Amino acid sequence: MTLTPDSPIARQVVPSPNHNERRLPVDILILHYTGMARASEALLRLANPLAEVSAHYFVFEDGRVVQMVPEARRAWHAGLSAWEGVRDVNSRSIGIEIAHPGHAGEVQAPYPEAQVAAVAALSRDIASRWPIRPDRILGHADVAPDRKDDPGESFPWEHLHRQGIGHWTTPAPIRDGRFFAEGDAGQPIEALQSMLALYGYDQPVTGTFDARTRAVVTAFQRHFRQARIDGVADASTITTLRDLLAAKPA
Repeated sequence: MTLTPDSPIARQVVPSPNHNERRLPVDILILHYTGMARASEALLRLANPLAEVSAHYFVFEDGRVVQMVPEARRAWHAGLSAWEGVRDVNSRSIGIEIAHPGHAGEVQAPYPEAQVAAVAALSRDIASRWPIRPDRILGHADVAPDRKDDPGESFPWEHLHRQGIGHWTTPAPIRDGRFFAEGDAGQPIEALQSMLALYGYDQPVTGTFDARTRAVVTAFQRHFRQARIDGVADASTITTLRDLLAAKPA
């Protein structure tokens, strides 16, 4: 049987066997990078039954889009992850893998314009057909902050937002002043953790700035305050988080 793509943005189907039935309604879109040097090798891995990983869509550097798993099926792309208290993220999400080498060096390589344009068009199409709120268009690091960095700080989230995709606010300027870091404890840390959890992150409210909190703050910065990624909750990070919460869709 010949499979046809769910999205008109995808011109080809390269089927992956790595999927099963959904257990929850779709309401999240997750963007990944492949983290491999060659796109062809990444595509083969996502189609390999022994790898037990997959995604609904794959976007090449030149903007070509292929579909690998039907949107109605549960692709295996998010792994151990959580958002807004739900841990079976695979069941409630559609995953897009973007061919990109990842964090191979100190500075993450930019994403090609053609590829970004294709991701934007595909994301817009998916969000038009599923009840996916702007604040539920996320990176893999957002739902798995202690394991993943993708799509990383070079991914142009602000550019997508200007095209009506995703949730964004202008990051607060970075200034000197009070900050919170790993090892701190007390009511301010409890308030920070509560804000992160309220936005959707899997952040326990313990009152202690531990390794988990640092990972969540780092993931937040990779998405929303990309000028400095250090896992330190400075005034810029906290103010940006506050502004996003204030503008979060009901």
